Amino acid sequence: MNIGVIGTGNMGSILIEALIDVGAITPSQLWITNRTPEKAELLKNKYPGIRVGNIKDVIRNGELVLLCVKPLDMHGILSRYGAAFRKEQCLVSITSPVTVEQLASVVPCSCARAIPSITNRALAGAVLLTFGSQCTDGWRKKLTALFSKISKPIEIGQQITRVASDLVSCGPAFFSFLAQKMVEGAVNKTNIDRGTATVLTAEMLVGVGELLKQNFYTLPALQEKVTVKGGITGEGIKVLEKETDGMFEKLFEATHEKFKEDMEAVARQFGI
Repeated sequence: MNIGVIGTGNMGSILIEALIDVGAITPSQLWITNRTPEKAELLKNKYPGIRVGNIKDVIRNGELVLLCVKPLDMHGILSRYGAAFRKEQCLVSITSPVTVEQLASVVPCSCARAIPSITNRALAGAVLLTFGSQCTDGWRKKLTALFSKISKPIEIGQQITRVASDLVSCGPAFFSFLAQKMVEGAVNKTNIDRGTATVLTAEMLVGVGELLKQNFYTLPALQEKVTVKGGITGEGIKVLEKETDGMFEKLFEATHEKFKEDMEAVARQFGI
């Protein structure tokens, strides 16, 4: 199956690299394009066999086309090139504010949304799948099989798109921020150096991930196992309970407000 990729920024490149590295596709199966041609050429140089062209080339040669651009850039691309898609193709958007119904309003082919995570680069984490009503069973199976090579595909409805994306796609940035704050606190209040603190924190995160992946513990059970009654961990938990009270509620309020703004802007473009 030939795959076309429109947009080779952060997430577009991550998907390309992960799919090639795991052997899900070969470079010769890829047609790519980017607004800044140099970014596409970098991938071509890294993976000889990838073909770089314009948007028409990508649509003409890709059975599956991944649209990896910013939400407000999608309508302009699809309004100009939508008629070039063929019924037997599948168009997949990777951004949350654009619905599959909006995609389907401007192209004649199967449509779906696949929201990835930076964790997919390590062949881990989830990809959130939403299928359009006109998406064929064949494409549903093909997309699920493809993304299962680099992730755990999870089908979701439109009503939980934002919160699911917050957890899966934005979550790594949120927890990276918290981990950096933990490192800073350790460096500011103790004699440990930043390099050592960073290594220890990173190894801790990897270890926690493995414990959860291998089903040794659930999140609550993990906390319970580490927190000895009357011990040091418990004192730290008390601080976290106090300082984070309401923090994540505010976080989700902020992301959902921005999501609402983006969806309204996209709806004005598509007219639905």
